[in-house]
Amino acid sequence: MFRLRTIVIATTMALAACSQQPNGAANPPAPAASVAGAGSTAPAAPTMTSNPFYSASTLPFQAPPFDRIKDADYQPAIEEGMRQQLVEIGKTADDPAAPTFENTFVAMEKSGAMLNRVMAVFGAVTGANTDDALQKVQEDEAPKLAAHRDAIYLNGKLFQRVEAIYNQRDTLKLDPESARLVEVVYKNFVHAGAKLSDADKVKLKDLNKEESTLSTAFTNKLLAATRDAAPVITDKARLAGLSDAELAAAGQAGKDRKQDGKYVLTLQNTTQQPELQDLADRDTRKALFEASWNRAEKGDANDTRKTIERLAQIRAEQARLLGYPDYAAWKLDDQMAKTPETALKFMQDLVPAVTARARVEAGDIQALIDKQHGGFKLEPWDWNFYAEQVRKAKYDLDESQIKPYFELDNVLQNGVFYAANQLYGLTFKERHDIPVYQPDVRVFEVFDKDGSSLALFYCDYFKRDNKNGGAWMDNLVAQSKLLGTKPVIYNVANFSKPAAGQPALLSFDDVVTMFHEFGHALHGIFADEQYPTLSGTATARDFVEFPSQFNEHWATDPKVFAHYAKNYKTGEPMPQALVDKVKKAGKFNKGYDMTELVAAALLDMNWHMLGADAPLQDADQFESAALKKDGIDLSYVPPRYRSSYFQHIWGNGYAAGYYAYLWTQMLADDAFIGFKEHGGLTRENGDRFRAMVLSRGNTEELAKMYRDWRGQDPQIEPMLENRGLKDAPKK
Repeated sequence: MFRLRTIVIATTMALAACSQQPNGAANPPAPAASVAGAGSTAPAAPTMTSNPFYSASTLPFQAPPFDRIKDADYQPAIEEGMRQQLVEIGKTADDPAAPTFENTFVAMEKSGAMLNRVMAVFGAVTGANTDDALQKVQEDEAPKLAAHRDAIYLNGKLFQRVEAIYNQRDTLKLDPESARLVEVVYKNFVHAGAKLSDADKVKLKDLNKEESTLSTAFTNKLLAATRDAAPVITDKARLAGLSDAELAAAGQAGKDRKQDGKYVLTLQNTTQQPELQDLADRDTRKALFEASWNRAEKGDANDTRKTIERLAQIRAEQARLLGYPDYAAWKLDDQMAKTPETALKFMQDLVPAVTARARVEAGDIQALIDKQHGGFKLEPWDWNFYAEQVRKAKYDLDESQIKPYFELDNVLQNGVFYAANQLYGLTFKERHDIPVYQPDVRVFEVFDKDGSSLALFYCDYFKRDNKNGGAWMDNLVAQSKLLGTKPVIYNVANFSKPAAGQPALLSFDDVVTMFHEFGHALHGIFADEQYPTLSGTATARDFVEFPSQFNEHWATDPKVFAHYAKNYKTGEPMPQALVDKVKKAGKFNKGYDMTELVAAALLDMNWHMLGADAPLQDADQFESAALKKDGIDLSYVPPRYRSSYFQHIWGNGYAAGYYAYLWTQMLADDAFIGFKEHGGLTRENGDRFRAMVLSRGNTEELAKMYRDWRGQDPQIEPMLENRGLKDAPKK
């Protein structure tokens, strides 16, 4: 997932989670020019000069000095960073000279250096390694950051300068990237309310502050709710079916929570939980599912329903002020889909096919339950357990057979990195001299095909109670030739950490997640832009998941697969008979997977197509009615995320944008066909994709970028074929 920090004008979009089936998310790109840049000329308070964020890091690539950063450093750095940037922006707005591209757009690009430094790191640690002190800073600063952003985007004198250059753009003879910057920044200002009356700007500022406050509160409540909802099991017999490694991990989770001798099944962010595939005891499965399903609906301090009900209402009010019928219309105005109606039709057209396939799969599962004289109807907590048995019966494939071939470090080095080497000529060297924010984090230096140093890559793969759920990518330092910065990228996931001395063995879904997130990383690593606003992953939401979902395909490429799918004990490659089974089972359970994903995407769109005149909703009733209306209310296939724990849309910037995972599946699958038509895994193909897509950021209109590279508009047929939906009924 691409994760996006809520930060002033900053260009950086954080790629959260996205995993191959979205696990994480982020805040939408801040509508405006980038603020990463040169140091402020405003004098700082004397005590600030010792703050680790005051000056650019002296470490390689300006990597954050995590060994020097303390919790107490963040809040003063954020406050000072905002102060400095407002001084810089004020000088630009009040400049007596006539507006030029240089004294307006370039000046904005260079503003806010300190604020960007601290917010990049703050976003990383609050997402992946938070604590009470950091959460308090988040809550305190969220409304201030919203007000700060508004102070820039709703500055009338600044916008006059921006608009003046925009109106002259055809006569200024700007280079293509500079011309694109003018267009993007102008539209972002308008999108943020720059043309509103003074009275409406005041109303919008109040709404923006409240939304930011509630969104932060939602994130922190959900983290606590997810931690507290994890079932604690005292009787080991109730965990029959779990592997020794899974039992050890659950036991270690118990020790970590000072529940020695007990087993804790920590929750991931999705509705379904990995252990449901293996737990033989139906009552334990039900308890685990209900703990997940009801995690944020307990009527306690961490119940999120009132928060999201008000968030939906605020967003509708924001949209009305900005002249749109609903929040989705505002949000999609600058996306590839353009309108919520287009995105909605795209999803609704998938519903008959995905639900028809899911019903067939459910029939197979129910038949197995009946054959075993189960005496019950299929429920959500039964699906994964019996689906795994159906897979064994149909394909003679057991997840436990394949996990020994997917040891985490081997997948990373000989799979993810190997594919990047074959396609793009990249090489990687682990560094142990770069400080990190948590001991599990690893750092690699990335070298280009000519041997030159290109980027730093951090990876943080293991689940922790103080880490948000899902998987994502973001920048610690964004690339910009104007600012002289190279990319410092990180990937985060939530794989189960093995007990000491045990290997970290992955499911194949986890493997695909690693390839997915590294696809986002490549998009950032290859960034080659002048301006930070346009750099790397700073693209439309329904384009940014394209490179990541495209990169998933290399996980199953025969050459790549053979290079990493090796037994962690013997080093022997996966037997061809087992490889064939994995490949044959590739489309298994796709009806379920697609139905839960489409259901979540439709739920998101329904929330954000509410008009400002709609009454305050009851979250549970709204969810139930929306799923029924769209014909995707299958009792045994719940949405991938319930409204009350849908972090993507309430806390991570995917509001009215979760459809992007489906939209970009279409792009990614069509793109892979293009690769196959020209020889597949070759340097020639990789170099061309890098030059025409991965290195281009948001420097041109994205549909045109795709068309110029592919030679045609994207087609949906490869997506349907790849997910076993080709012959299923469609509207």
